[in-house]
Amino acid sequence: MSSVRSLVTPEKLLRPEVLALHAYHVPPAGGMIKLDAMENPYLLPQTLRDEIARLVADAEINRYPDAAARELKAAICKVTNLLPGMDILLGNGSDEIIQLLALAVAKPGAVLLSVEPSFVMYRMIATFTGMRYVGVPLTEDFSLDLQATLDAIKREQPALVFLAYPNNPTGNLFDAAAVRQIIQAAPGLVVVDEAYYAFASDSFIPHLPDYDNLLVMRTFSKLGMAGLRLGFLAGSAAWLSQLEKLRLPYNVGVLPQLVATRLLEHHDVLLAQAEDIKLERAGLLAALDEISGVRAYPSAANFILFRVAKATRIFEGLKQRGVLIKNLDGGHTALTDCLRVTVGTPAENQKFIAALQDVINQLA
Repeated sequence: MSSVRSLVTPEKLLRPEVLALHAYHVPPAGGMIKLDAMENPYLLPQTLRDEIARLVADAEINRYPDAAARELKAAICKVTNLLPGMDILLGNGSDEIIQLLALAVAKPGAVLLSVEPSFVMYRMIATFTGMRYVGVPLTEDFSLDLQATLDAIKREQPALVFLAYPNNPTGNLFDAAAVRQIIQAAPGLVVVDEAYYAFASDSFIPHLPDYDNLLVMRTFSKLGMAGLRLGFLAGSAAWLSQLEKLRLPYNVGVLPQLVATRLLEHHDVLLAQAEDIKLERAGLLAALDEISGVRAYPSAANFILFRVAKATRIFEGLKQRGVLIKNLDGGHTALTDCLRVTVGTPAENQKFIAALQDVINQLA
């Protein structure tokens, strides 16, 4: 007697919340001025590129990488002035670290809390791992609503809280005293995400010994290593020794380890580029402020959020003129008519401003 097996489909097998998700979309950028992904627009100096080329040429890519990434971790500890008793965990970008943290605390009914609008991966990864996500709205000017956040923490008892510092996509640096109150009130872990640390004026890494529930996450992607996909989590050895159990072996490859270690020996070069980007940021903000109908928000990161009528049409008009930025219109109610532009080189910024003015004039 034969039986016919029913068709196995994603709809039958996958969790409903996964089916409801939309994949993280990265648009093609070939031949365009690419100002959509918060990348450092500057190449490394030629001498340093030559040095890296020799290093890569001799790399033993036939061997697995150092699973503990000892040299790279030592270099990171040095440039971050990590205090005694603190340790770091490495990730393939910060996204992997967010997912690892969520997996670690995802008991039945566990809550991941953040503010909104903020980095979309907090919500997405909460869904991936079966956690319940709670987003606390920011104020109208994108500041922390401290009382609403404290009330949500008391009500929801989150196992994990993420605060981007500076925040993405709004660019602002939250009030440090308010962040400290959130850390003190939280019953679980609080992760301060400092992806844009090189462009900001403050950090919570020196405060790690002050709080037993604080971890600080960073990525080197914004500093000029986006292609290496390297992030790290800093905190007490007590926490990180447990979280290491969830880190997949060999998650940071031979080439990222070698190249990042060498680049961190030249951290001053990367920080000098960050200073150039900060100067360009000020000029770009001033240029946006001069365009009628554009409201640009102050930024402590390497991008600027701005609001303009007909944002989606302006986004498309910029693409037609060879400039790619990020369209946030429709992504969140607080981001209606909002676009985000990465700070580029002086020439890129000038071309963006000229194209933006041209599109606005055409649509007027």
